Order: sequence, then C-alpha cells, then structure tokens
Amino acid sequence: MTTKSQGPKGREGTISSLNAAIEATNLAEKILSITPAKAVFGTVSVLLMMIKVYFLLCDEMFQTYR
Repeated sequence: MTTKSQGPKGREGTISSLNAAIEATNLAEKILSITPAKAVFGTVSVLLMMIKVYFLLCDEMFQTYR
C-alpha cells in the first residue's frame, strides 16, 4: 500500500478556502449598507489577501530549499 503526499492537495485546498473567504467578505461589503460594517469587511478582505500572498510566498521559498 502506498501513500501519497498531501502537500499539493492541502495547499490547493487552503488557497481555495482563502479565495472563497475573500469573495464572501467582498460580497458582504457590497451588500451591507452600514458604514462601520463595510469598513470591517473591507479590512478583513485585505487581511485575508495578505495571508494568501504570505502563504504562497512562504510555500514557494520552502519548495526552493527542499
């Protein structure tokens, strides 16, 4: 019985989840009419994008050193 590495599947799943969360916060920001809530969802969206970029950059660096 052979086992496959979960690296790519896990990485793709994480990126997919981050993309879905970013889209959901962007949609919530557009739909809501309460200004403070719009600001919060906008900030959360930016933070999620930063996490995604950081995750991609760190993953790339780790693959370089393997």
